[in-house]
Amino acid sequence: MSKKITLLGAGSGFMQPLFTDILNIEGLEGGIIGLVDIDAARLKVNIKLMQRVLDLMGRKDWTIQASTDRREVLKGTDYLISTIEVSGTACVRFDNDIPLKYGIDQCIGDTIGPGGVMKALRTLPVFLDILRDAKKYCPNALIMNYTNPMSIMTLGSTRVTDQPLVGLCHSVQGSSRQFAGYAGVPYEETVWKCGGINHMAWFTEFTWRGRDLYPVVREAMKKKAVYEKDPVRLEMMKEFGLYVTESSGHFSEYVPYFRKRKDLIKKFCRAGYLGGSSFYADNWPTWRKDTDKRREEMASGKQEISLKRGHEYASDIIEAHVFNRSKIIYASVPNTGLIPNLPQTGVVEVAVLVDRRGYMPTYFGPLPEQVAALCRSNMSLFELVVDGILNKNRESIVHAMMVDPLSAAVASPGEIRKMADELFRAEKAYIPEWLQSKTVKDADAKVALQVRKQLAALSKKSGAKAGGDAATQVSSMAARNVSQKKLA
Repeated sequence: MSKKITLLGAGSGFMQPLFTDILNIEGLEGGIIGLVDIDAARLKVNIKLMQRVLDLMGRKDWTIQASTDRREVLKGTDYLISTIEVSGTACVRFDNDIPLKYGIDQCIGDTIGPGGVMKALRTLPVFLDILRDAKKYCPNALIMNYTNPMSIMTLGSTRVTDQPLVGLCHSVQGSSRQFAGYAGVPYEETVWKCGGINHMAWFTEFTWRGRDLYPVVREAMKKKAVYEKDPVRLEMMKEFGLYVTESSGHFSEYVPYFRKRKDLIKKFCRAGYLGGSSFYADNWPTWRKDTDKRREEMASGKQEISLKRGHEYASDIIEAHVFNRSKIIYASVPNTGLIPNLPQTGVVEVAVLVDRRGYMPTYFGPLPEQVAALCRSNMSLFELVVDGILNKNRESIVHAMMVDPLSAAVASPGEIRKMADELFRAEKAYIPEWLQSKTVKDADAKVALQVRKQLAALSKKSGAKAGGDAATQVSSMAARNVSQKKLA
């Protein structure tokens, strides 16, 4: 059964492991591998790498179609996977260093906080254009997005396209394995239930042979050797009662508790992914170069390539859909009553059944209120960012930064607005032009000046008494103007 599977952002590190997984699907005989990347040099390396994988696996039944123009490759695509990144490393220091000036200390900063908002501004508009092309060239394709900021990307996308689309991450798979490891039990024998939002989904049940593992992990975390592996998440579990799906360092950005003071950072955060300040910004350029070098070595045969199937969900989706082999994945999808105490207009991460019918999200039920409240605080930011991008509303973007939990914990609204203005100027080349428009303060000054001129003219014409009456009339008119005026 021949299929065409297209990867956008084919210069990324996702390309080889995703397609190795796919080529390991039993019974998937032959097809077309579509590779698209706007960076011709990186694309060329990955074409060579993909051909080497095909040769090593003896898969002469697959062909490669590659281009820097996605429209050439989208035609006839059955499964569309996106791993795009917009701007490369050009903005990573802006995303980190400008907020840091205002006291906002980020570890990763690509899905939440000022850094996450700016990445959304660079990435979502591009992806929406891709979705419009997909509707034209491959209207029946199932779409999978791996690009962050996941919740914002999924929320914005599902409001623009009616094609089946899910947002995919590996935090649920990885975190469930970590939790089982802390408990010291075989992962394959565990049973668990998880739901929430991407990077903030919660394991509300986790058992082994019918036994609740939470008491076991709470006891284990008393040992320093265990606690130091995951300090923020284990601290959250101790205080909120549940284990969350994102790494300690990254999760520390999603809540207001751990990064608002230097003493708290020292107490709860550690180096690297455990919470190191500026960790992503300091390392991403080097990681990218190292990844490029590693792919070149793999493509030329200087480095081994793992040909085993991993635990990313893309191959599970394709296998389930093609062969009707039912699979359960965890994905970001619209909240159509799946978690009743989270906003029904938002996106949640829950178990999704996949078979020949496509994606079928499953009902999770209400989250415990203490963690639902944390999810809602993040979902408000997501909503404001998507509203801002879809409606070209600059104020919504600024307000999104203001309601970000970490930013709000350390900076005033005025400081956050000033930070947003600075970020918009610094990343002007990579974000929509409407973000450079004048601020509300400038527009208000214009209206106020117009009102003063009207008052002066009426006062001069009608005398002091008439001027007083006119002032009341003009003030009423001004109020209507302010509410109706479209910002320049």
